[in-house]
Amino acid sequence: MSALAHDPLWPRAGDWPAWEPGARADAVIVGIPTWRTALSPGQAHTTPAAIRDALRFYSADALARPDGSRLTVLDAGEVPEPDGPGEEAATARVAELASTASLVIVLGGDNAATVPAALGAWGARGGASRAGLITLDAHHDLRDGISNGSPVRRLLEAGLDGARVSQLGIEPLANSAAYRARAERHGIAVVTRAELARTPIEAAMATALGRAASAGGPVHVDLDLDVCDRGVAPGCPASVPGGLSALELRTAARLAGAHPSVMSIDLTELDAARDTADRRTIRLAALCVLEVLAGLASRPPKEGA
Repeated sequence: MSALAHDPLWPRAGDWPAWEPGARADAVIVGIPTWRTALSPGQAHTTPAAIRDALRFYSADALARPDGSRLTVLDAGEVPEPDGPGEEAATARVAELASTASLVIVLGGDNAATVPAALGAWGARGGASRAGLITLDAHHDLRDGISNGSPVRRLLEAGLDGARVSQLGIEPLANSAAYRARAERHGIAVVTRAELARTPIEAAMATALGRAASAGGPVHVDLDLDVCDRGVAPGCPASVPGGLSALELRTAARLAGAHPSVMSIDLTELDAARDTADRRTIRLAALCVLEVLAGLASRPPKEGA
């Protein structure tokens, strides 16, 4: 990336200090570059580094709390080879990070990254039995087997209750009747893209967050960028025309970051190698990271903090 202008009055995002074992932080960022089991083969493992580069195009002022104090954000680098046998190590790393931070932000990789992201964060806070899940995704991700099309099914099998799962932005024409029926059997709340067109994203997220947090456990939010319209997310192999707007996804990201039960968030299904020359999808992902942090900064302080 070419050198960027320096202005002391316009602090750039990114380039956060490295996380070290035992370090405390408000948020920790970690890359889980899954890609080997993708249904649409590509180079999604190049995405975490691309998002980090794009962050520097934006302001770090999102890190400021209302009282002027700043969030502590650390970067834990990338988990090497997180697919297949490496998934266990990725889960353990997220659990370690979640024990030292209020929020873990995972940069995927394809949607397979959602499994270690969620299980790691939940494991640090009691497991999946009281956990909740929200996906902003065009797809149900309830396929059989192990791929980027199966994370929600795998989390259900790990103990997640479907009554605390909401899926926003589902595109019926990009799914099947079999997986729609599977979602219904598990009691998953499904909000299609057409339904979201009639419901403000703020209202849809409020309902989903209440459902996910209803048992008092930790909530994971999967921001699958292929939920967005293909015009704003061309770097997502499975994005479709008519998806969410960039602003809707950014709003959802901020609301997720602001909710006290949300302990982990991932950004997935973006292949940096497939993005357009202007890097619009990568830049959207970077903005979502900052929206999450802005939401986190707005959380009321914990008692005794």
